[in-house]
Amino acid sequence: MRVLLVGAGGVGTAITRIAARRPFFEAMVVADYDLARAEAAVSALGAEGARFRAERVDASDEAAVAALLERHACDVLLNATDPRFVMPLFRAARAAEATYVDMAMSLSRPHPERPYDECGVKLGDAQFEEAIGWEKAGVLALVGMGVEPGLSDVFARYAADELFDEIEEIGIRDGANLTVDGYDFAPSFSIWTTIEECLNPPVVYEEDRGWFTTAPFSEPEVFDFPEGIGPVECVNVEHEEVLLVPRWVDAKRVTFKYGLGEEFIQTLRTLHLLGLDRTEPVPVSSASGPVRVSPRDVVAACLPDPATLGELMRGKTCAGTWVKGVKDGAPREVYLYHVVDNQWSMAEYGCQAVVWQTAINPVVALELLATGAWSGSGVLGPEAFPAGPFLDLLTAYGSPWGLREQ
Repeated sequence: MRVLLVGAGGVGTAITRIAARRPFFEAMVVADYDLARAEAAVSALGAEGARFRAERVDASDEAAVAALLERHACDVLLNATDPRFVMPLFRAARAAEATYVDMAMSLSRPHPERPYDECGVKLGDAQFEEAIGWEKAGVLALVGMGVEPGLSDVFARYAADELFDEIEEIGIRDGANLTVDGYDFAPSFSIWTTIEECLNPPVVYEEDRGWFTTAPFSEPEVFDFPEGIGPVECVNVEHEEVLLVPRWVDAKRVTFKYGLGEEFIQTLRTLHLLGLDRTEPVPVSSASGPVRVSPRDVVAACLPDPATLGELMRGKTCAGTWVKGVKDGAPREVYLYHVVDNQWSMAEYGCQAVVWQTAINPVVALELLATGAWSGSGVLGPEAFPAGPFLDLLTAYGSPWGLREQ
């Protein structure tokens, strides 16, 4: 397997450090718009970096990405950029007939008249519209293969296959007790993506209603997270699992709730109130005349890069899937989860916990594709594949998962 990794930020860098320890691939080209960043990711591998090389590429340029795939004879494109670049990279992979893997899906657009009741363009719709072409060509696009979405979807598949006869509800529940020394507000993941997720109308799935939306931060609940994290208030947030899980797993209801905390929610609401969550460029005066800038890009530029916060972070992050249903005629509830301690991920990989937890899952998936344990064509989510091989290999990577009866 020869891999083109596009994006050498926090998650991309963590991918290189995890993959460098595994023998399943022949070569990995690390490409970024900022060549120095790609070179830094490769050089940090030291003696383990012999199979890696850095390149510059503009992720929005489909032709340039396709040419890079062909020049290096890469048969897989792994997208580690933010969701704005999903479609050009997705289409570049299709043009080069390369397997495509991402960790977030194509962007949504709220319903123009009833945004908090009806779906407009849903996450992933643009990709699924092209699914028939991928299937006819015999090429695979594995979408939503990070931690959430990704591992959370694998947990849903495992629960359906191994733990339940009938599922009433699947709820992704994400929480952490992470703090960052010296900062009152320092998100541990991309603020651009976080704003997109948290301020868009959340999507809920119900069997008799299909997909519908609610208001941001709706249906608050307190969820008790394992391994010392404890109770965290969680709210509805737009996320890919709600769009993916019902396509392959039978469940009467599917939700995603994120443990944000009141202070974080109020900050996001303020950004929205001021229009600083907008992505459309606005004119701004400068010494050389008016320039057009995206308010959201300005917010991101004013905050610390999450990839640089590892040494200042304390605590753990938990991603997991809560499932309620029936097994052998009796009611059952379980929480399948994966916890990463920031102190461990920094000591072992030099990566902060949130980006490391996101990065390990596409690497595991690539290894399963390389060995043939996972295979397919078309546009498929993680639920479309057997969960057992993934969870076994995740444990073999030194990062075990857990199951708690509720």
